[in-house]
Amino acid sequence: MSRSAQMAWTAVQAMDDKKGEEIKIIDISEVSVIADYFLIASGRNRNQIQAMADAVEEALGRSGFMPKSIEGYRTAAWILMDYRDVVIHIFSEEERDFYDLERIWRDGKEISMSDLKDLC
Repeated sequence: MSRSAQMAWTAVQAMDDKKGEEIKIIDISEVSVIADYFLIASGRNRNQIQAMADAVEEALGRSGFMPKSIEGYRTAAWILMDYRDVVIHIFSEEERDFYDLERIWRDGKEISMSDLKDLC
């Protein structure tokens, strides 16, 4: 069981439980040293985006994972949660379209939720 895969799986489940939209899991371990996974999700409004971030922080905290930093919570247009091996991006729909991280990190390998679960 990979520690980073377990962390990513826990975060994905938390975002999915809060109805996160278009959750993407990008394995960047072969193309970058900054993390193993980028998780990208969208929310419809500020309250949902903050609820997703709260759920992720709570679920990972219960599993013993503490964030290095969390930024953007107050405005909730783009919340960045850095857990070292896993970096989580929770966007408003507009901000996600504007920054288009999926395009920027296209050299990474997008994996499905079931593939991630198998790695745990």
